[in-house]
Amino acid sequence: MAAQARVRPPVEVTGAQSLVLALESVGVDTVFGIPGGAILPAYDPLLDSVKVRHILVRHEQGAGHAAEGYAAATGRVGVCLATSGPGATNLVTAIADAYMDSIPIVAITGQVASAAIGTDAFQEADIRGITFPITKHNYLVTKAADIARVVAEAFHLASTGRPGPVLVDISKDALQSRTTFVWPPVFDLPGYRPVTRPHHKQIREAARLIAAAKAPVLYVGGGVVRAGAAAELARFVELTQIPVVTTLMARGALPDSHPLHLGMPGMHGSVAAVTALQKSDLLITLGARFDDRVTGQLSSFAPGAKVIHADIDPAEIGKNRVAQVPIVGDCKAVIVDLTDEVGRDIDAGKGGDYADWRAQTTGWKKSFPVGYATPEDADSVAPQAVIEAIGRIAGPEATYVAGVGQHQMWAAQFVRYERPNAWLNSGGLGTMGYAVPAAMGAKVAEPDRVVWAIDGDGCFQMTNQELATCVINNIPIKVAVINNSSLGMVRQWQSLFYNQRYSNTDLHTSVGRRIPDFVKLAEAYGCVGLRCERPEDVEATIRKAMEINDVPVVVDFVVHRDAMVWPMVPAGVSNDAIQVAKDTAPQWDRDEAESIEVAEIRSDAEAVDPTGQTEQTS
Repeated sequence: MAAQARVRPPVEVTGAQSLVLALESVGVDTVFGIPGGAILPAYDPLLDSVKVRHILVRHEQGAGHAAEGYAAATGRVGVCLATSGPGATNLVTAIADAYMDSIPIVAITGQVASAAIGTDAFQEADIRGITFPITKHNYLVTKAADIARVVAEAFHLASTGRPGPVLVDISKDALQSRTTFVWPPVFDLPGYRPVTRPHHKQIREAARLIAAAKAPVLYVGGGVVRAGAAAELARFVELTQIPVVTTLMARGALPDSHPLHLGMPGMHGSVAAVTALQKSDLLITLGARFDDRVTGQLSSFAPGAKVIHADIDPAEIGKNRVAQVPIVGDCKAVIVDLTDEVGRDIDAGKGGDYADWRAQTTGWKKSFPVGYATPEDADSVAPQAVIEAIGRIAGPEATYVAGVGQHQMWAAQFVRYERPNAWLNSGGLGTMGYAVPAAMGAKVAEPDRVVWAIDGDGCFQMTNQELATCVINNIPIKVAVINNSSLGMVRQWQSLFYNQRYSNTDLHTSVGRRIPDFVKLAEAYGCVGLRCERPEDVEATIRKAMEINDVPVVVDFVVHRDAMVWPMVPAGVSNDAIQVAKDTAPQWDRDEAESIEVAEIRSDAEAVDPTGQTEQTS
């Protein structure tokens, strides 16, 4: 197979020059990275490239997340560059993050000279072995003649089938040796033949189940976004009038304003979405993987439902839940074929009747909207109100990038997403520190969009050094720091399950000083720093941030410390035990919580102790 790009005449070059020419030839316009000894030969010809912009980050993890943000915002392959040893290992978290969330990136790392590999040479690490479980594929290149071909293969692998990260590790001597650069190179990947077109027999069987169902739900995952299938999904929903839930990774795949959209399912999903899945008789699962955060206790998930499961990755089908109709294929192609097949049934008078089911799900949506209560202290800022206001003022054309924890869940709940790729977050790996560098990458990819990073005060302190990168490279992102002086989600779990024993989650100082002072920190980096501490100032502060478009803006929103994310299904228990609560008390009070059974029976909730289930979230 030949790489799809403009033909270039053969030219005698170094391996490093071949690398840069290959990047230009596959259409790369931006690389995020940091130079170092083993990769240094590549940086010399990179300086002469007029097509590839290199952005010097402050930490390799930032380069990886920036490449992710670039890719997630556009669907194009993101690229990051690092040296050997610690440079390469600093990319590992971002590579794992991309692998979990199916983000197409190519990570290029330098390696010690081929003769020194395996000798524990200075700054040597077996990055290929380290990343083997978290990449679609990875390479060690020790010959200059192989560089162009491997780069072409890497971009093909990253962007086709189920998208994901590919690592290319290149020895220093390969970069320094001479070779002939030929483009496009010819490559062959035996065994890599991703199935994109679904089998018609499976489509027909799926249509039969859809017609026979009385309570179907479209369970839509991030695969629909990755496939660019939002328009096709909307047409299918209009045709069938089947209620829809969109997972954390699929927010925006169907507009939140659509009357059949029930919200996000899962641990912090809406009551309507969680209950609809539990009560359904058919799950039409598109590009989702039955993640534990959606299913809760797997054995009790959607107990009466048959399953149609469509995914580009055959390994996902049947992995967690048996599918009565497995469909391997690209989500866009699957939805198009399903639309045609179901449309023929409807035209023949054989379509399903879901009127009663729609009325029931709509009733749940009206009766149990996702909301929040104002803090009892009238001077406290509700974090949900801040995020809701950002979404309202910035609007649906903005891009919202969240860190991980309470603020992530509130951003998923209270910003209305009307388009795909408007919502970027670390879903599968749950990486604190994702937001700022990913927002940077998204802004580089789409400079005309407003990009808000919605971060926690814990997450923000992990990667805020990339603000320097943003200032120096004229990348004017906006950062909302939801500052509750805590590792908020961990504190919430400690409130619920550990008798309010707040072990090492307090980010506040007892002497009343702000450490750090986020406004001063922002100003030190060359950003505009703002602070909001009163509810009445929230909208004005956001509007002021929106008016500043020449430098990054950091807003320190000092919020109510004990606000919690509701609804909630405790980890490891059935979705039937979804809990909602009034979010007003300074400490969580069990008398304020209610468990809403899917049979719509209310009772006082008893907190469940999911031993060993706490996670690193802020």
